[in-house]
Amino acid sequence: MTLPNFPQCGSEYTYEDRGLYICPECANEWSSEETNQQEEGLVVLDANGNRLAEGDSVTVIKDLKVKGATGAIKQGTKVKNIRLVEGDHNIDCKVDGFGPMKLKSEYVKKL
Repeated sequence: MTLPNFPQCGSEYTYEDRGLYICPECANEWSSEETNQQEEGLVVLDANGNRLAEGDSVTVIKDLKVKGATGAIKQGTKVKNIRLVEGDHNIDCKVDGFGPMKLKSEYVKKL
């Protein structure tokens, strides 16, 4: 088993003690969960808890009002080729009939 290098100083002399990784050069400690989160990057989950990825297709699960538009995005609308971004509205996409939009992941489900 190879232990990860310390993310901040890059030390290769890390060791494990009671579930924590320790860097002997700078005396910092971190958990294996922190290492996994750093490797995974941005994690976005849909309304059902499924992990979303770039290019996925999703379905809107409830009617969404759009500011400045006369109508709403209806439940069941399919959205193709999504992009994941940081922030409150973490899905960047194009919705047919509305154009470019930012959606919250809790209002969609993966197809």
